[in-house]
Amino acid sequence: MSITLVEMSELTHFAVYVGMGEKKRFVLPISYLKDHSFQDLLCQAEEEFGFDYPMGGLTIPCPHDSFLGIISRMSSRS
Repeated sequence: MSITLVEMSELTHFAVYVGMGEKKRFVLPISYLKDHSFQDLLCQAEEEFGFDYPMGGLTIPCPHDSFLGIISRMSSRS
């Protein structure tokens, strides 16, 4: 399936899998990709998995409660 540039420009959210053991799926605003806290999580994911994600999608190796705390702080800054 191919995505067009118009469809890509309309994207407002993206999905990530989060967890150290059991993974949970979160759908986040695309604007979070600019946040330094989220970029730190992406660096952790790169160190852990490279670009080969076991869930077939972006996977962040972070405990669920820690991730929720980071996301909560990010949303309060928006």
